[in-house]
Order: sequence, then C-alpha cells, then structure tokens
Amino acid sequence: MFTIAQARHLIATLRPRIDELITLRADLAELRADLADGGTSPLGGLPETKGLEARMYGILDELNQHDIQVKGIAPLLLDFAGERDGRPVLWCWLEGDDDIRWYHRLECGFPGRRRI
Repeated sequence: MFTIAQARHLIATLRPRIDELITLRADLAELRADLADGGTSPLGGLPETKGLEARMYGILDELNQHDIQVKGIAPLLLDFAGERDGRPVLWCWLEGDDDIRWYHRLECGFPGRRRI
C-alpha cells in the first residue's frame, strides 16, 4: 500500500526509467514498422528488435518489483495501490502527466478516475 506521497516520490525517483521505457517503446514500434515485409531500418534488424524488447521487459519487471501495476503500455498507465477515506484505491499516473493527480476505486477502473 502506498500513500499518495510515497507514490509520487516513487514516480519521481523512477522517472528516468519510465522515460527510457517510453523511448524504447517508440524505437521498437518504428523498428518493427521498418522491418515489416522485409524492409530495412536505420535502427537495426532482428537482433536489435530482440534487444529493445529485452530492455523494455527489464524495466517493466523493475516497475513490478516496486509493486507498481502496469495497466497499459501505449500510453503508459501506472497504478499504485493505496487507501483514501478508508477505501482501497489506485493512485493513477498516465503518460504525459507530470505528477499523480488521479485515483480510482478498485472496482471502478480507469472510467472511475477522479482528481485527488
């Protein structure tokens, strides 16, 4: 369980890794598009594709080791288990947000997001 302060601190601490994940995701998408149907890419070939995938999965594993729930990869959506007013909630960070400013009850999911 995270307090909102703990979740915000963890996002700030891991921000370089989160930004790296977003860059890797974009590189991988571009590389796959270039290589489709036998094309070539300045980003490399199959070995580079596998390397990018491995690096992405490594960062995703790292986030999971911190008990961060990765709910989406494109856009990146991260949830942190917490409690608000005696109810279990998920503090919610969405790619593009500069901070955690949303939460939702467990049973409501993303559509139930509310401002903190």
